[in-house]
Amino acid sequence: MRKSEHSVIILGSGIAGLYTAIKLANKDKKVLLITKSSLRESNSRYAQGGIACVLSDNSQDSVELHVKDTVKAGAGLSNPDVAEYISRKSADVINDLINYNVPFDRDNEDKVALTLEAAHSVRRILHAGGDSTGKSIETTLSDIVEKNPNISIYSKTQAVELLIDSDNICRGVIVYNTATNEYEAVLSQAVIIATGGAGQVYSNTTNPKIATGDGIALAYRANVLVQDMEFVQFHPTALTITEKDTRFLISESVRGEGAKLRNIHGDLFSYKYSKKGELAPRDIVTRSIFNEMKFTNSDHVMLDTSSIDSNILKERFPNIIRVCKDNGIDILCGNIPVSPAAHYIMGGIKISLDGRTSVPGLYAVGESSCVSLHGANRLASNSLLECLVIPDETVKYIYNNNFQHAQGIDNNIQAIIDKYDLPEPDTIDRLEEKISSLKEIMWKKAGIVRNERELSEALQIITDQQLEFNREFKCSSIQEYEYRNLLIIAELIVKSALSRKESRGAHYREDYPEPDSQAYHSYFKKGDSIARNVMLSNA
Repeated sequence: MRKSEHSVIILGSGIAGLYTAIKLANKDKKVLLITKSSLRESNSRYAQGGIACVLSDNSQDSVELHVKDTVKAGAGLSNPDVAEYISRKSADVINDLINYNVPFDRDNEDKVALTLEAAHSVRRILHAGGDSTGKSIETTLSDIVEKNPNISIYSKTQAVELLIDSDNICRGVIVYNTATNEYEAVLSQAVIIATGGAGQVYSNTTNPKIATGDGIALAYRANVLVQDMEFVQFHPTALTITEKDTRFLISESVRGEGAKLRNIHGDLFSYKYSKKGELAPRDIVTRSIFNEMKFTNSDHVMLDTSSIDSNILKERFPNIIRVCKDNGIDILCGNIPVSPAAHYIMGGIKISLDGRTSVPGLYAVGESSCVSLHGANRLASNSLLECLVIPDETVKYIYNNNFQHAQGIDNNIQAIIDKYDLPEPDTIDRLEEKISSLKEIMWKKAGIVRNERELSEALQIITDQQLEFNREFKCSSIQEYEYRNLLIIAELIVKSALSRKESRGAHYREDYPEPDSQAYHSYFKKGDSIARNVMLSNA
């Protein structure tokens, strides 16, 4: 197997990975950026609504108000200190993006335009390209990365195993080049996981096909602590058309601009569930749509945009208009058929504010990580903000600490490398069918509304699939590695959901419909049969 060495390895090329790479490269670190797809394809690209920020010239807003909104949406599991830190840093990282020439939309006075989204008290959401914020930021940062001589890029390359030495320190990663079918052991003083989400574990998701929970699974396999995996956010309004295993997102901002939800009989219903109506937290809106679909025996509801001025629609949502038009829907005339879809995982690899995991030398940023900002229910547009603030702190930590490269390859690392020097195993029959079955089971039995019986049934099916698959190390294809990762993610979500015998935020148990009097986080390490629940001292 080929071996190489780099100062810092970043796994993933979404906004968190790109921003981290730029910041490190600007401090003269030699960075290897690894992406299993191409540079501009990531989950970040599909973020429409925008990025939350407390701007100094926004007289209606304050850090205190942003923190209050974040903590309230988080349903008792958001860390207020983390929320405050990230909010206070928001203007700094936004100024970075502006200096990088991210084309944020402007108002008539040439100020950065702000919009409103659910559960925010005021307009504080910056957007670009109308409804293409993620794409605009991703494209801008990708252009910078490509031109930076301190950044090398491995495309079409999947990280398959972390190299953990006998002192339990991460010293690098084994990667698999899907174009050449070759493996490489890459040694480094720091590995940063920025691989994004895991929405593809569900049959209905807004996440692209690449979002298979790779980083979380990679860390879990290396005995790294993961947190709060039961909390999966289901976006209320995804277009009821699936293309390439992905549902197109109808941004929260459409409701922020005044769109209303109606069931298939034309009845408004959101205020039956919350006095905030369409602008209630996402978990409430999602369950209200779920219930209306059940009551009306329908697979969707309608998002009525008729009350929004057509000029505002054209200015703010050109991409949504285009995609809907391509599917025979004219949103300027009114209704968009929508239903919930898996969108964002609030849990992930447990990290500190500077991105450190439970294993030295390993860091995580972005959606693959969990710093207890989002709690049980992410506040809209806080995710892109987290993708900037935490990487900024991670870069400072790495830069300010004098790390030494591993002196050669110890026995532990060599044993891992030897596993991947073995011949390829035989391919698995009917792999697509098995993946599809897993995703459908997760949607039906571990989705928006959960209970003990269905979660237990799901866990048994997942366990059976894992035993049948039986790939502890080397797989025969990228699809097999993704399947292995999806099985791990499914297991973590279901086991965590079984352990949490309450309803809180995005985790709703119909057999335990009320929240526990004491809030707690759930933690998992490899080999745990049930979650370790740790009570919050400030709950």
